[in-house]
Amino acid sequence: MKTCNPIAALAVAALCLSSHASAAEHPPHWGYVGEVGPEHWAELGPDNASCAGKNQSPIDLANFIEAELPAIDFAYEPGGSAVINNGHSIQVNYDAGSSISLDSTDFALKQFHFHAPSENRINGRSFPAEAHFVHADANGNLAVVALMFEQGENNATLEKVLSHMPAEEGLTKALAPAVAAMDLMPSDRDYFRYAGSLTTPPCSEGVRWLVLKKPVSASAEQIALLVKTLGRANNRPVQPVGARVVLK
Repeated sequence: MKTCNPIAALAVAALCLSSHASAAEHPPHWGYVGEVGPEHWAELGPDNASCAGKNQSPIDLANFIEAELPAIDFAYEPGGSAVINNGHSIQVNYDAGSSISLDSTDFALKQFHFHAPSENRINGRSFPAEAHFVHADANGNLAVVALMFEQGENNATLEKVLSHMPAEEGLTKALAPAVAAMDLMPSDRDYFRYAGSLTTPPCSEGVRWLVLKKPVSASAEQIALLVKTLGRANNRPVQPVGARVVLK
């Protein structure tokens, strides 16, 4: 069986959010407000030092550089088998067997989760919600496809998640039949690309970010239910772009 880079494995665990440390480890508590809020993440412990890095996510995507970006090769099967309220997000764990191909490498879909309002912005625009589809290659390198939601018509696929999501932190509910992540995607899958990080501690850098240009709709009721269940905004503020480029 292949082993993965331990640092990359830690990054996957952090972004998945539902992973827990062993009983002998007690990672610092973090949140979105007060003394454990985003402005203090780097101070909460040495493992979070990257939260003060120069290539952090999310960002306000702007000042684009024209590029011939290849289409993302999605190979998704229905596999969203469980939805979790982990106290930081609503997350759908995904069964093995779905992936994207990027940079001549296969990245397996591990999970997707939601932020409300959106974390990334596009030309200064914030969206009511954003989904992150988290992928990892065989060496633990990460790629995240970000999908924006705008208020509009009811979203039937999103409803399959929201109707089962636990209201109480720490609970998991099965999704049967399994949710198909591909059904959430817009037909136009053009995207922006930039190099960034996890948007939660330990904020590890080296993440490939693929932000879909076209949002999908969610009803006002669906957005309100997601916000109510989360209990608070769970978006990290945008970070300085610095010397990075955003390709389109």
